[in-house]
Amino acid sequence: MQKHGEGPFSPFPIVSKAVSNIICSLCFGRRFDYNNSEFKKMLDLMSRALEICLNTQLLLVNICSWLYYLPFGPFKELRQIEKDITTFLKKIIKDHRESLDVENPRDFIDVYLLHMEEERKNNSEGSFNEDYLLYIIGDLFFAGTDTTTNSLLWCLLYMSLNPDVQEKVHEEIERVIGPHRAPSLTDKAQMPYTEATIMEVQRLTAVVPLSIPHMTSETTVLQGYTIPKGTVVLPNLWSVHRDPAIWEKPNEFYPNRFLDDQGQLIKKESFIPFGIGKRVCMGEQLAKMELFLMFVSLIQSFKFALPKDSQKPILTGRYGLTLAPHPFDIIISKR
Repeated sequence: MQKHGEGPFSPFPIVSKAVSNIICSLCFGRRFDYNNSEFKKMLDLMSRALEICLNTQLLLVNICSWLYYLPFGPFKELRQIEKDITTFLKKIIKDHRESLDVENPRDFIDVYLLHMEEERKNNSEGSFNEDYLLYIIGDLFFAGTDTTTNSLLWCLLYMSLNPDVQEKVHEEIERVIGPHRAPSLTDKAQMPYTEATIMEVQRLTAVVPLSIPHMTSETTVLQGYTIPKGTVVLPNLWSVHRDPAIWEKPNEFYPNRFLDDQGQLIKKESFIPFGIGKRVCMGEQLAKMELFLMFVSLIQSFKFALPKDSQKPILTGRYGLTLAPHPFDIIISKR
């Protein structure tokens, strides 16, 4: 960010690469240089895939699956993106298989491959195979990059629009951490205002507004409504987080709604940005850690603002499979 000096710049590519590299470290055992052409291409493809996934024509694939194979339009583009990303991930798995050290597993892929080998030796009929490995790391790469990236971008946007809140967050950082030490997760318990600010951004933006499609495993009765077995259910997290019956002035940005009279954090039952129940987002803990550490690091280092005379950004978001902010530029000044 400092390379941009005092001029306006888009935080999107920088934040996306930083967040994605955390997933890459866990899954692939390596980070990618920000200028790595293959890495940049994968992130661009992923972003485009999420954009076109809610194309009206593509939604019809849920009814007529054969539409997916049509040789034109978004169907053809999505298949090509899937093919390119699969090639990228298969190459990484192949490299891991060829350099696997049984005594020193480096990452998730190594541990998975070792478990596969163990099952093979024991002649057990397990579900661990390379096809599943491909799907799993694909899910982690997609879900672990896009959602946290968008949450962090929304945080920067709301801080730029609300300098008073940004300064309160910075004051708490100065009091608890100081200007030089890197933030730690152990600081989180002493920083209720910072955490309340992150939570308020998550409430207002609901990065995955319709959660992830779920399906009833048996016929269920919920509040008098019968939901047949095999019904696809889309939980509307957006409406829960904007419900005026639950939240006072739900469309206003007000972090203090998550704090009590003593300034301590309040856990609200209706705050469910990661979903709820047995099928809650499996990346919740990782995402919370990333958001806190990266957000605090950035506010500790920089003051964020919108360029002078710039139009106020649209706060409704761009809806793909996730809710991303519309493109915006920021300017930074070193603290």
